[in-house]
Amino acid sequence: MELGSLVGLVLAVVFIILAILMTADFDVAGIAAFGDAGSVMVVVGGTIASGLIGVKLKNFIGSLKAAAVIFKPPALDPASAIDTVVRLANTARKEGVLALEESAANMDDVFLKKGIMLIVDGTDPELVKGIMETELGYTDERHENIAGFYSALATYAPSWGMIGTMIGLVLMLGDLDDPDALGPMMAIALITTFYGCILANVLFNPIASKLKDISKEEILYRTVMVEGMLSIQAGENPRIIEEKLKSFLAPALRGGVGASGGGGSGGGGGGEE
Repeated sequence: MELGSLVGLVLAVVFIILAILMTADFDVAGIAAFGDAGSVMVVVGGTIASGLIGVKLKNFIGSLKAAAVIFKPPALDPASAIDTVVRLANTARKEGVLALEESAANMDDVFLKKGIMLIVDGTDPELVKGIMETELGYTDERHENIAGFYSALATYAPSWGMIGTMIGLVLMLGDLDDPDALGPMMAIALITTFYGCILANVLFNPIASKLKDISKEEILYRTVMVEGMLSIQAGENPRIIEEKLKSFLAPALRGGVGASGGGGSGGGGGGEE
């Protein structure tokens, strides 16, 4: 569980409610003034409609499901990936590249397993690099598209809030016979803009930002694997491979390399998809 996402969401709701209560002298009835079903329908419904128009239905559904990743991101540890690559390099150095086939059979990580099998099959190094980097590039593009979907929703929501406000203003200006009703009607008109800003800044923009952050971590993890596999295929010394791959990590993370003791059969970087 990614506590940052959960804590941030809870704090946002708490601060908004506290701000309303403090402004209303802690009168709980003041919160009711911010509830309007019609405004919710315009902003939420309109935002969903714009999202559906903007992307294909299957991408819309897939992007909605992807939001769960911010609460439970994949457990990807670049230091563990380096340990796995070094173990594979030691196996290849002692027993030959063909011995990696047995190690690959025990891997859960499809990406790493695919690369190792290409090496075992004697695929040209440039072709191995091209295949793995192409897959990495399309993975990055998919992630970017999903984050872009939420960035788009973050622009739709305030716009629909303004549409709702204009609807309310038109209705208000069309009935000026009762001056006492103008204040409440203006308040309801403005609530739609409030809802739009909440959706954009509490949900959609933060989700897009978190998805981009998680994607960067995964791309780094996969890049370490690609460089490691190419180094194994080139027959480089395991110690040199380790030092090369550690350069991808921030200095504070490099101490974690080798912490697992270097044991295992090469599947340690696997199940962390």
